[in-house]
Amino acid sequence: MDSRHSPPPGPAPALAPNAAIEDAEIETTEVEDADLDPARGGNRGGNRAGRIEVRGIDRVPDAERHGRPRDLFWVWFAANITYLYFLLGGFVLLTGLNLWQSIAVVVAGNLYWVGVGTLAVSGPASGTPGVVVTRAMFGIRGNRPLSAGIGWLIAVAYEAVNLALGALAGFALAAHLGLSVSTPVKVAILVVIAAATFAISVYGHATIVRVSPWFTALLAAAMVLLTVFVLGHTRTDYAPPHPLHGAPLLTALCLGVALIAAVPLSWANGADYARYLPATTSKRDVLLSTALGAFVPAVLLGVLGVLAGTSIDMGDPQTNLAAIVPGWFYPVFLFVVVFSSLTNNVLTAYSSGLCLQSVGLRASRSRTVLIDAALSVGIAGYALFVNDFIDSLNNILAVTVVILAPSMALYVCDIVLRRNRYDGVALHDETPAGRYWYHAGFNVAGTLAFALGALASLLCVNTTVYQGPLSLAMGGADLSFLSGPLVTAAVYAVLWRRSERGAGRG
Repeated sequence: MDSRHSPPPGPAPALAPNAAIEDAEIETTEVEDADLDPARGGNRGGNRAGRIEVRGIDRVPDAERHGRPRDLFWVWFAANITYLYFLLGGFVLLTGLNLWQSIAVVVAGNLYWVGVGTLAVSGPASGTPGVVVTRAMFGIRGNRPLSAGIGWLIAVAYEAVNLALGALAGFALAAHLGLSVSTPVKVAILVVIAAATFAISVYGHATIVRVSPWFTALLAAAMVLLTVFVLGHTRTDYAPPHPLHGAPLLTALCLGVALIAAVPLSWANGADYARYLPATTSKRDVLLSTALGAFVPAVLLGVLGVLAGTSIDMGDPQTNLAAIVPGWFYPVFLFVVVFSSLTNNVLTAYSSGLCLQSVGLRASRSRTVLIDAALSVGIAGYALFVNDFIDSLNNILAVTVVILAPSMALYVCDIVLRRNRYDGVALHDETPAGRYWYHAGFNVAGTLAFALGALASLLCVNTTVYQGPLSLAMGGADLSFLSGPLVTAAVYAVLWRRSERGAGRG
């Protein structure tokens, strides 16, 4: 990230969507004269706050790489001060666990952010986004469906989840202000939230870095107030109506961890925001800045949701929270929920646009973001107006673990085996002579390890739409978040060296 992101003398350039979209017509590898002139802050390749980012999945040249790892902390912190964690903490308590068991589950599930931090270290090493780095694991052709394609589908699903969460709060806020919340009003609220969200993603990396500290300050201040009010009503003597023991307790613990872990597992794109850092950047600092930036707010808000659940029904927190916060703060809280859904979706939409480019779509990054926006609005509308949103959310989170857990394990394992040595130029060579072509465009080791890991997760998953036979045999315990990664890592570790030597690259 660019340490020179401070604005030049005078006011910062305004975000003018119409003019910016017109500029996107030339968004390939072209760079404006000002970006090439060192006296005017050049060598950034057009990556400036308030201006649409020029680069998509192409490698960031060394001359354009600047910044500090701690910039990553604020990017991830802002994106993860989100109502979703508060909601999930309350869900965990509803499974029948007691207060301390629920808190332990929240912490355990969020340990998967260490994996996201590990993925981020490949960004400075390669200068490319994560969806390109995974060509080393799947091969050029295999990467399109198994990494870019699947990653894009899941990212769009999560964009829809966040939009729906923000819209629900928007509906409640409108009703609180005395408006008649008819279907047309609801649709308008959803569209407005989506427009604000995806506008920032269209502008890209430098703009996200610039606004993240401000978003963090605003959201953190509101969450501190919420914490004060929730703690004032927390029942430390809380006990579930029917305390769990033995197999039912193990089942609830596993289901809770799988639910919480689904969110960090969905962020297999840590490299996307670290790729602008110099190649010599400390791997440790990148890992810690990324992991802690997300882990801290995720755990704090998850625990806060657990504590709130001791005094209100977290099945409908938007409405029931009014009973434990002052009247003046309730509309503030609803606004914060809307705003936090925006900050979380900014990063998701940015990466989903890169996924769509990596699949092979010949369009600028800004245009792929707009495509994703249209799809996620449609899915969110379905969840809100046709299906039960809570059921949709739980199913999305549970089912995606089957794919995401093995995917993250494969990526982390590859980083360890290669010692984080990635040739960013070679990763963009899509010809049969390229380093990462392997056999007919597929890396058999990565493809097989991923497939077997996904199968292991599928056998152990427990959702409302499907329960694996091993989960059924274990009394309903969902160990998909463990079985998939373990099988994937084991298979890949055995096959990796043979695959590399067989390709003549050992």
